[in-house]
Amino acid sequence: MKPEANGKVLLRGHGITRRWGGLVAVDKVSIELERGSVHAVIGTNGAGKSTLINILSGEIPPSGGRVELLGEDVTRWTQPKRARAGLGRSYQRNTIYPSFSVFENCRLAAQAAVQKPWAWWRDARRCDASVGAAREAAAKAGLDALLERPAGALSHGQKRQLEIAMCLATAPEVLLLDEPLAGMGAEETERMLTLLAELRADHAILLVEHDMDAVFRIADRITVMVNGCVIASDGPEAIRSNPQVQAAYLGH
Repeated sequence: MKPEANGKVLLRGHGITRRWGGLVAVDKVSIELERGSVHAVIGTNGAGKSTLINILSGEIPPSGGRVELLGEDVTRWTQPKRARAGLGRSYQRNTIYPSFSVFENCRLAAQAAVQKPWAWWRDARRCDASVGAAREAAAKAGLDALLERPAGALSHGQKRQLEIAMCLATAPEVLLLDEPLAGMGAEETERMLTLLAELRADHAILLVEHDMDAVFRIADRITVMVNGCVIASDGPEAIRSNPQVQAAYLGH
């Protein structure tokens, strides 16, 4: 059973638009992410989902509209600044350091979040704050038994878990997850859905995903995009029975 969201909006997009020349990739999209809730964004390839998540994370600027993080206008903030303010993001492709251990991947992420340039003479591996954050993040992601394993030796599902652990090491309040279930088998999918359910209570989660069975199981709210526009945004059952969504995406 899904817990009730506490209703506090942590990330908000107002009328977000992105143009590439004459192409409008995202057209006046508004979205709100609440703590305690998983908000899924679905749509066919080219619908604008990845562009939207790139704008929310600060990777690319919008052509119009506004992004608010924790009540502050961050539209002009860089991606690193948003990350330090409480936003974590994973990508469609693995962005881990394969030759480093699971622990070192998490520690480096934690170290990046709490930089101490004035302490250049200290061994970063002895920083209690980043070491503690790394161990805690790995444990939350279910990787505490694999801390010394090289990241490149992990299974595909474990690598996706590691990406989320690296996000968690930065102490985010908002998680933007771009297709975290891509390429996973049934067992790995179950493990990831369990992790997302555990993370829901303390975070606002945006999930871009093509696995519809998983989306309808985990999401509290679903936004459907077609050709850069939102055609529906509602609870899972309302989306499942929406004729416009069925015709455009889910099929009859």
